[in-house]
Amino acid sequence: MKSLRERFTRFLSPGALVILILAIASIVTALVLPRTETKGIPFWVSAQPHYESYRPIVAEWNARHPDRAINLMLIHGHALERRMLTGFLAGTPVADLVEPNSSTAAKGFAGPLESVGYYDLTERIQAEGLLDRINAPSFAPFTTRGRIFGLPHDVHPVLLAYRADLVEAAGIDVSTIETWDDYFRVMSPLMRDRDGDGRPDRYLLEAWDANAIATIILLQQADGQLLDGDRPTVNLPRNAYILARLVTWFTGPKRVCIDINQDSAIGHRQRLEGQVIGCLLPDWRAGQWKRENPGLGGKLKLMPLPAWEKGGRRTSVFGGTMLAINRRTEHFETCWEFAKELYLSPRLAEQMFRETNIISPVKELWASSFYDEPDPYFSGQPSGRLYIGQAPHVPVRTSSPYYAYALQAVCNVLAELRAFADRTRTYDVSTLQAEAQRLLDREQRRTEREIERNVFLQADS
Repeated sequence: MKSLRERFTRFLSPGALVILILAIASIVTALVLPRTETKGIPFWVSAQPHYESYRPIVAEWNARHPDRAINLMLIHGHALERRMLTGFLAGTPVADLVEPNSSTAAKGFAGPLESVGYYDLTERIQAEGLLDRINAPSFAPFTTRGRIFGLPHDVHPVLLAYRADLVEAAGIDVSTIETWDDYFRVMSPLMRDRDGDGRPDRYLLEAWDANAIATIILLQQADGQLLDGDRPTVNLPRNAYILARLVTWFTGPKRVCIDINQDSAIGHRQRLEGQVIGCLLPDWRAGQWKRENPGLGGKLKLMPLPAWEKGGRRTSVFGGTMLAINRRTEHFETCWEFAKELYLSPRLAEQMFRETNIISPVKELWASSFYDEPDPYFSGQPSGRLYIGQAPHVPVRTSSPYYAYALQAVCNVLAELRAFADRTRTYDVSTLQAEAQRLLDREQRRTEREIERNVFLQADS
């Protein structure tokens, strides 16, 4: 009589049999283990600094409202995105309160309005005067087809951080700088080759064609545009002009930029060693630098971004987060009350600024004295006040789910354009602009085809 093993291996390979046994064991274990029942209304957060700032406020709320407790949970950003979007599409459990970043939030807008998984807060926000209390551009990434689906957590204006120790030692007066042309001209003495190796001792700006963050910061500052609603505008002549200008910064005889990794230890070491003078610095990245590169403290100062043309915008924007309520929640009134208490809180505004350098989007809080305190990291400047000074001027961003696609298309064009410049030894802006326009026209057609596949957006437009 054949053994039990022989009977099983007749139909399953040894490897498949092992997998089957492990699967059965896992199911049995999951069934017999005691389950910990989570209490409270679930609130998913993916940013560690946010989670730490919210914990005491949530604890106080729960002490006052034990029957309406909030269950704050820290979830990795990718996991939050997958679980949230899957839940919206398939009806699987999603937290009543979720805090996605702007990129993740936009992916929830891909379907028809009636299928968006976030609660439509438009009427509540209007009726309670929040449109007047909160910085208007901060709503843009969370607004689609005229409807608002989240409260903004931040503003994220961008300033230029520069090595004040090196600049001032060279006798350079930054007050004479208004435009990018001014900046590169005034700072040019710092690029001299003093060691005779044929290369500049340092570069003037941290930006590169492979650095998508720097590209979109500069493009938005210059009033470039990727999408108008969900209509692609990749091939705007303004975009072609900006990309052509950027290529002359990145390569050729007038190169002024250097490619430095955004967050690595090597990148921080390069900044500390003075290989670059200026960096595009959103408020949240200023907080990150304080934590990860404390050696730069006292060597830096902040200034508004040089404008692309005289009288132009002196800031830009990058990043963003919203607090959204699940459309299927059974606790909307509690979620709404808690969301306002959290995001409009003066205490949270101060805590977030002190811990992360992020300024609040709540305009009435901008007069708070803690924003005026000298910041030792930035050589005693009041960094909060400098960021707030530019907050009303940040460019309006798109909430389109195709933003990432369009941005990648523009970054691809920028890389191709730099390769074209090096291959043909062409470094004049007018010739590069013509080539950029040709490449952007191609990407415009590709982006249009991609968006046209979404019948829901076509029906709503």
